[in-house]
Amino acid sequence: MKWYIQVWKKYAVFSGRAHRTEYWMFFLFNFIVAIGVGLISGVLGAITSTDQSILGNIYTLATLVPSLAVGVRRMHDTDRSGWWIIVPIANLIFAITKGTEGENRFGSAPSL
Repeated sequence: MKWYIQVWKKYAVFSGRAHRTEYWMFFLFNFIVAIGVGLISGVLGAITSTDQSILGNIYTLATLVPSLAVGVRRMHDTDRSGWWIIVPIANLIFAITKGTEGENRFGSAPSL
């Protein structure tokens, strides 16, 4: 949970580096929260007979910037430009790759 909160504290920080653990824990908790919001929306929609997808849309918009920021920082950890985040397959491969040890052109290694 600390990784999820840590990414929220760095809401729009696109500089620096993000450790693999930080990225994937944020991804996991974000996925779990999104499922919870979806379930709540579904239950509220069934009770009130209306479309409650607005909750999911709000959560998605709220997490858009931090998700992009942590993704860019993750690319930086592998010593690649943050623009690689827009190439889906390469993005996934770089996200699972171990980051460069020590300092690289984007800063010092992130601490755990």
